Amino acid sequence: MSWRAAETDYDDAVVGRTTLSRLFEASADRHVDRPAQQYKGGVYDRSLVPDVVDAAPDGEFATLSYGEMRHIVRRLAAGFRALGVGADDRVGLFADTRMEWAQTDFALLAAGAVVTTVYPSSSERQVRYLLDDPDATAVVVENGDLLDRVLAAEAPSTASEPDAARDGGTAAADAPADGLDLDLDFVVVIDDVDASGMDDVYTLADVYALGEEAFDVAEYEGWLDARDPEDLASLIYTSGTTGRPKGVRLSHWNFRANVNQVRKRFGPRPDKGDLPVIDHHTRSLSFLPLAHVFERLSGHFFMFASGASVAYAESPDTLREDFGLVRPTTASSVPRVYEKLYDAIREEAESSAVGSRVFQWATGVGRACYEADDPGAGLRAQKWLADRLVFDRVHAALGGNVDFFVSGGGSLAADLCALYHGMGLPILEGYGLTETAPVVAVNPPEDPRVGTIGPPLPDVEVRLDASAASEGQRERVAGEVGELLVRGPNVTDGYWELPAATDRAFTDDGWFRTGDLVARGEDGYIQFVERVKEILTLSTGKNVAPGPIEDAFAARELVEQCMVVGDDRKFVSALLVPNADRVRRWADEAGIDLPADDAALCEDERVNERIAAVVDDVNEAFEPYEQIKQFRLVPVEFTEDNDLLTPTLKKKRRNVLEFYEDAVELMYAE
Repeated sequence: MSWRAAETDYDDAVVGRTTLSRLFEASADRHVDRPAQQYKGGVYDRSLVPDVVDAAPDGEFATLSYGEMRHIVRRLAAGFRALGVGADDRVGLFADTRMEWAQTDFALLAAGAVVTTVYPSSSERQVRYLLDDPDATAVVVENGDLLDRVLAAEAPSTASEPDAARDGGTAAADAPADGLDLDLDFVVVIDDVDASGMDDVYTLADVYALGEEAFDVAEYEGWLDARDPEDLASLIYTSGTTGRPKGVRLSHWNFRANVNQVRKRFGPRPDKGDLPVIDHHTRSLSFLPLAHVFERLSGHFFMFASGASVAYAESPDTLREDFGLVRPTTASSVPRVYEKLYDAIREEAESSAVGSRVFQWATGVGRACYEADDPGAGLRAQKWLADRLVFDRVHAALGGNVDFFVSGGGSLAADLCALYHGMGLPILEGYGLTETAPVVAVNPPEDPRVGTIGPPLPDVEVRLDASAASEGQRERVAGEVGELLVRGPNVTDGYWELPAATDRAFTDDGWFRTGDLVARGEDGYIQFVERVKEILTLSTGKNVAPGPIEDAFAARELVEQCMVVGDDRKFVSALLVPNADRVRRWADEAGIDLPADDAALCEDERVNERIAAVVDDVNEAFEPYEQIKQFRLVPVEFTEDNDLLTPTLKKKRRNVLEFYEDAVELMYAE
């Protein structure tokens, strides 16, 4: 039986049609004494410590079993009920990814609430909108700082907001939340804060204490029985890169169906043999925002359904340390993190006894070996040596147990993906959207193909609308090309109180419009081409997809970030953020004295000449009309903090263009 047929037919205790609360309870029954969560000491001032959970030693991880996690979830659910949370009440969750986020999520769902998520980076105006739009009755925040932001957001505003802007209009993502009147019944703080003198403010430990006193197992079971898989589970707001965020309605069944679909691809099927799987032996490291649908499904619902152990990284900046402590078998992330991780791996290798030339040789050998249909004895011998000299060190630095990574939330550069495969750290690239809960397609461990997002999951239907692709795009990309349309049990029924936007998002016969241009080969594997809305139309009439050009810089050591521009212009240009440390190292080796200031470095003629050589090299892979004719080095990296990246590290193109408007105009003036 082929793997495709095997995954379609696969069934086990994880696959089913239940609510998310029943999913968690069933998994806790199966794995009651196995590790469920790992949490790091010295990171947070947790209110649940020491009365509910033991303090983890500073800089080390402690563990909770499934039975212990379930005990906490049940008491928190009873505590939220005691505070007045009822069926279908919307409750915000406003915190970083951490152990308590997961516990609170399951507790609120068990209490019957609808969880609406808020990114910790959200401004006061965004917080007001993201809590008022769903008419949230309460919010759980991480710490005193976020508590202050919520209390400030509760201050009433004045003017009314046009309905057209709400229903799919073009209001800016953090435009003033005019007319919003946030009215919360209570606020819960995860960390230990002094809430004396504050009405209706509780710590998570307070909620637990209320639940400990009130908990009744029969009553708890009644809450779970009262929920139906079709009931609304969560509102997750879109990133707002093209307008005001829309609340995506996701039911228990949307998430549950996607767990089933992913389980069929990655679960312990009998036909898997020695291939890695996701099951109760899996150890995952979680660090992406749980407020985003990608980590919520892949690193949360799916992991706990499978009986896996989930460890919560201190922060994205401590990943190397946390990998070594947790020794995970898998992790999910976005392309930008894999770019940063590769830079760190290369930096460490080149500054050690390995050296730059040996590392470059090893990665070349690894990639050649991976891409070869049948590596000869000579190439295998070189790979053995590359493993001993370089790759074994890389694996050890990441804990020594990684079976594979999963990438989503954006397009991963094929060159970079191939480099990871060559190092023996395969990245399985996938694709999804908030509206699809989220996974639509992902590469299978049986047959991963670099440069694709894999075939659709079982029970996910896809078709392509060829009218969205230009003639040139159809000629250049192999296979069928068009906008990807999706249908399946994981697909949302629409946006919160936005009927017009919902109607626009679906075809007349019920297919969801992803807005993404893809190509599909005869084997069913899908290749992401570009967001339809992000395709640049030059003044010459040519259409250019910026994503592949930007991805081509991902493994270039002198360039940190690239954004291609050219809409309504005669030719393609690019804003390039140089990797200042690497540029300075190149200059030192070349005997060049560079200015200390990064802005001055970007203006240095010698640096621009060196980067021009990188641009010329990248251009060779593209058609003449797609090639970068002008570029401008800019000193400020695109980040979430300066509002040039979304919380999932996608470029906010409109914001970048506004931030660097003068630089763009100079390129075309020249």
